[in-house]
Amino acid sequence: MTKSNRDKLVLFGAGKIGRSFIGQLFSRGGYEVVFIDVFKPVIDELNRRGNYKVVIKGEAESVITIENIRGVYGDDIEKVKEEIASAHIVAVSVGLNGLKAIIPLIAKGLVQRYESQDAFPLDIIIAENLRNAAEFMNQEMKHYLAEGFPMEDRVGLIETSIGKMVPIMLRKDMEEDILQVFAESYNTLVLDKLAFKNPIPEIEGLAPKVNMKAWVDRKLFIHNLGHATAAYLGFLARPSATFLYEVLADNQLRENVRNTMLQAASILMKKYPGEFTAEELTDHIDDLLRRFQNRTLGDTIFRVGCDLPRKLSAEDRLAGAIHLARELKLPYDLVLNTLVYGCHFRATDETGNQLPDDIEFGKIAKKGMASVLTTICGFDEIADQDLIAEAFRIEKALINRS
Repeated sequence: MTKSNRDKLVLFGAGKIGRSFIGQLFSRGGYEVVFIDVFKPVIDELNRRGNYKVVIKGEAESVITIENIRGVYGDDIEKVKEEIASAHIVAVSVGLNGLKAIIPLIAKGLVQRYESQDAFPLDIIIAENLRNAAEFMNQEMKHYLAEGFPMEDRVGLIETSIGKMVPIMLRKDMEEDILQVFAESYNTLVLDKLAFKNPIPEIEGLAPKVNMKAWVDRKLFIHNLGHATAAYLGFLARPSATFLYEVLADNQLRENVRNTMLQAASILMKKYPGEFTAEELTDHIDDLLRRFQNRTLGDTIFRVGCDLPRKLSAEDRLAGAIHLARELKLPYDLVLNTLVYGCHFRATDETGNQLPDDIEFGKIAKKGMASVLTTICGFDEIADQDLIAEAFRIEKALINRS
């Protein structure tokens, strides 16, 4: 491979995280970034301009121009295969459903790549907040590769923890510039140090960790859990509020969110002894609460709280933390309180609409709390009857206060 090919990142997903975070890090680290996406207007505009802007939202707004980039239309299978075959590294940032769709294409690219015996192993950065992402991708990939394909030797599947916050952009902002993306200044990509087959790229912002599962769970059970707590408690306390910073301006509510995050931190430390200290996690929580209140991000209660079937599911931020706490015999009352409040979350977007999946969730919720806890959250009506009874008590108190 030529030197230029050795410095090429092929990035599946030209969405907000892809452009504002992964593409930004690698472009500024000296790589050519090749975006693969099925949204042709974005791909065409990337190729026309050869750059795009990331607007950093904070006390002082700044703009970063990202260069040395181009795009490839995802339906151009032959071209995508060529890009994978000649890449130094691949990354994916497409969401779970998108990941399922692109895995067959990545497999084809791997086959073409290894038709040459000189091809070096390929590392694939999985830029998704997905537990057990490497295992999932490995199993799915095997469906599309011949038996005996040397996955273990030839492919590194790199799990990550995505902590960067990128809000929903208003229609007027997207119409102004289809490529611009808003984001906070936070720019650290935590990723699995042990999964790389090649030397880890020396790029500012990459933070390799040995115990990756602990860091994935830190994101899920502190950052995501804290976000959800702010949205669900905030919606019921101030149903007319739009933005997350509005509800977090309430000192008592903010303290409730903080205490819930601290309870989750205790669960995390028991699960991963020696990986985190109480001081480290407390500092992390306080930093997150500061970031959650970034007014210039314009982060909405709707965005943070919507997609209830996923966010209240058995392994996600709230129910997942409760399952873990019960396994470890630790308190989880504050997290359960948030989960019950989440069952009553009915925020809408700027047009007054809910997500279709949240409308379906509402139909399940009408059948009662037990239906949600067993159908969505993965609790057992017999083994977890004490938890279900406590959830009913929380709900009754909530209704009486309304």
